[in-house]
Amino acid sequence: MGQSTIAREQLRALVERIERLEEEKKSIAEDIRDVYGEAKGNGYDVKVLREVIKLRKQEAHERSEHEAVLDLYKHALGMIPSAPVDDEAYS
Repeated sequence: MGQSTIAREQLRALVERIERLEEEKKSIAEDIRDVYGEAKGNGYDVKVLREVIKLRKQEAHERSEHEAVLDLYKHALGMIPSAPVDDEAYS
């Protein structure tokens, strides 16, 4: 078997493996959609569920940092009301 024949067979094997994995990925994506559909059918908010899945993938410190920056932005945009001023503290 020549060098080019070996390279061609190796390339074909790699392409076939990738194709099989792509099919598996497609099947898994369909399964995930089905589970989200089941969650929606049980009354869960799928958008929030996706966010929870995303957050669980993060490390605790990454999640805390993200939440702190999000709160900072929301506060700057007036989406979080300022804490009421305690008049007695200034008396």
